[in-house]
Amino acid sequence: MTDDYLIRIGKLIRDARQHRGWTQAQLAEALDTSQSAVNRIERGNQNISLEMIARIGAALDSEIVSLGYAGPMHLRVIGGRRLSGSIDVKTSKNACVALLCASLLTTGRTTLRRVARIEEVYRILEVLGSIGVRSRWINDGADLELTPPAELDLAAMDTDAARRTRSVIMFLGPLMHRHDRFKLPYAGGCDLGTRTVQPHLNALRRFGLEITATTGIYHAEVDRTVHPERPIVLTERGDTVTENALLAAARYDGVTVIRNASSNYMVQDLCFFLEQLGVRVEGIGSTTLTVHGLPRIDCDVDYSPSEDPVEAMSLLAAAVVTESELTIRRVPVEFLEIELAVLEEMGLDHERGEEYHADNGRTRLVDLLVRPSKLRSPIDKIHPMPFPGLNIDNVPFFAAIAAFAHGSTLIHDWVYDNRAIYLTELNRLGADVQLMDPHRVRVQGPTRWRAAEMMCPPALRPAVVVLLAMLAATGTSVLRNVYVINRGYEDLAERLNTIGAHIETFRDI
Repeated sequence: MTDDYLIRIGKLIRDARQHRGWTQAQLAEALDTSQSAVNRIERGNQNISLEMIARIGAALDSEIVSLGYAGPMHLRVIGGRRLSGSIDVKTSKNACVALLCASLLTTGRTTLRRVARIEEVYRILEVLGSIGVRSRWINDGADLELTPPAELDLAAMDTDAARRTRSVIMFLGPLMHRHDRFKLPYAGGCDLGTRTVQPHLNALRRFGLEITATTGIYHAEVDRTVHPERPIVLTERGDTVTENALLAAARYDGVTVIRNASSNYMVQDLCFFLEQLGVRVEGIGSTTLTVHGLPRIDCDVDYSPSEDPVEAMSLLAAAVVTESELTIRRVPVEFLEIELAVLEEMGLDHERGEEYHADNGRTRLVDLLVRPSKLRSPIDKIHPMPFPGLNIDNVPFFAAIAAFAHGSTLIHDWVYDNRAIYLTELNRLGADVQLMDPHRVRVQGPTRWRAAEMMCPPALRPAVVVLLAMLAATGTSVLRNVYVINRGYEDLAERLNTIGAHIETFRDI
């Protein structure tokens, strides 16, 4: 085998091991070999026989490793089944990736509880690992421990992994405090149209960060004499823009005021995390944040990110379109109140339990019982707004719900250039979705769903919307190449199966 093949096989083995939640030591024990041998295999520094590849595949229960090729994953959905029982909401994907980036602020150890085990997290972990941050899953793979090196090796950054996620742009805020000059690959992720990074650069320039761009690379240079002498007004009330400004302010030796800040769920989780690091943040939950930074942070931190309101909305939509009675537990209700108000207006039959706190001690949760409901279209159009408005990422789920409801619904997804276009994929499953322009669709319901075979849309939320419609469609549907769903949801198919869905995972031979 060539060195290139050894590296590719090593990456496949590492990804499969991480997906299983094993450490290198656990895999070594299963193979009756040493941890150092596993480390060499995963780095592509050791010859490996086909017999050993087969043993690793058997130990990890991984078809990917046993075949030696990570072919695309597909889903076969037998629809028309009612869901029942209860299901827990997992921790927030967007909060977890922000906290992984925030771990670069401290020279101490970071422990994150119940981290979302998704592709987006794995990509950030690959980038962190390539620059020297050691990570290991602990407590049977439930929690994640991160230990930074004395010096980050930015020259060794895994640029392929970095380009596969937009979240890597949140490295700018922490890295500017550790290096005077550094490079960062262009961010990637979902295909949602052109999204400018200019608001990030405008905010970070106030801390002395200047960016020049060449082909595929941001070149960063920091002027330590520049400080934010007046409040930073964000030109876009975006989540990652606010997080980047917070990450820069956390290590600034002074007080930073950030105005027009997002107060969304992942921003609040980041603020709570910063407080655990000793950084005082005033105004959490509002659009004005005052950050009392620390020039050096060297403490250990142990934090539990809160639950994901977008996953909660996904599960709520699944119950609606399949006409099911389902209990959704650990719902972060303060970030779904507008959505629930709209659904109540449409006729949703549901009950909310008593409120309790998430493991972070701050976020309010409820258990939500959803019953089969006769829905009608809303009086007004569905459109997102920054929190506390209807969540931008929850808009696509209203397309499936509107297709189930009686009447005509206008959905205006004004944030992204082309996400609304992907919602017309529901037409292949029997829906009546008319594209009015790149941002607006009109949905006519009710829909008599029908099974179909189709490619997965390249954007996360529309892809899940298609999967939910397949759950409602009588017959067998196939959704091909679902990598984008795995970027944002942990074992979604398997978890839906526990409440009555019938979804099979397969790959082409």
